[in-house]
Amino acid sequence: MQGRRMLGALSVAAVMTIGLASCSGAGGDGEQPATTFRVAFNQDAEHPQAQALAQLSEELESRTDGQYSLELYTDETLGDQAETIEQVQSGTIDFAIVAGSLLENFEPDMSVVNLPYLYESPEHQMSVLNDREIVGELYDALLDDNIQVMTAYHGGVRNVYSSVGPVQSPADLGGQKIRVIGSDTNVRMMELMGGVGTPMAQGEVYTAIQSGVLDGAENNELIFSTLSHDEIAPYYSRTQHLMMPDYLIASPAVWSGLDEETQSIFQELLTASTDSELELFSTAVDEAVAAAEEAGAEFNDVDVEAFREAVLPLHEERVTTEMTQSIYDAIEAARG
Repeated sequence: MQGRRMLGALSVAAVMTIGLASCSGAGGDGEQPATTFRVAFNQDAEHPQAQALAQLSEELESRTDGQYSLELYTDETLGDQAETIEQVQSGTIDFAIVAGSLLENFEPDMSVVNLPYLYESPEHQMSVLNDREIVGELYDALLDDNIQVMTAYHGGVRNVYSSVGPVQSPADLGGQKIRVIGSDTNVRMMELMGGVGTPMAQGEVYTAIQSGVLDGAENNELIFSTLSHDEIAPYYSRTQHLMMPDYLIASPAVWSGLDEETQSIFQELLTASTDSELELFSTAVDEAVAAAEEAGAEFNDVDVEAFREAVLPLHEERVTTEMTQSIYDAIEAARG
């Protein structure tokens, strides 16, 4: 095990060296050297967010005459999401895609946008989470922690899957240890849903379920299928409890170091990428469900209203300040 950890550390160091080298190429005739921004990502290159960022990079390179581009490091190459947040803060890497709930550890009021059953559709979610008039003050609160939110991406609709059997009501989750992303909000959510919320890094979940440390997890269909969780927890129950956003975050120094024209181009491309990511995600979900069913997974509907009512106390517990109440009301008002 120690050798494996050492190998992982060396691999990350090698990638970081490559990334730094890619940022330092000099231009000819006194031109400013081209800059390649390093972006950390915990999923594979086929994920909709990875594809959206690849498209953004091509456009950015074209629109800036080759001056700027992105290089995506997938599959937790640079560490898990919590680690990559720290690297963004320190300036070791430029950008990272991270789950919204992890940002609660820096700004507790972020929990207001991570509440269960808050959004009626992915389109509703993206419209409010990328509206600076609604969430600008909330995002700006993270600047004190050296974190700048660039854009929100749809992270799928999260559902429960288990090795024990189908879940149809909160009672069916009784005593089951279900992996959640590490935040007090998610742990409390799973408690209200009937289970035992167990924070754990994504890369450890398969082995934990396989060995019985966990009974299951909660995530979208893409993760369920592409990480082969359908092999060890084949009962996927459509609780539809959460649309937790993912965020592209940056070091504020990276953003402030760009001229106004480049910032404008970048922001325009980010806006377009959120739309393309939504379309890509929808297609990917259909493909993931088909693949999981072919692998033997069973999908079932649940008593959604029972789960919705069970978690409503969490809304009251987390919406406790003037800012969170304002954001919560604006999200509700934006429903169709």
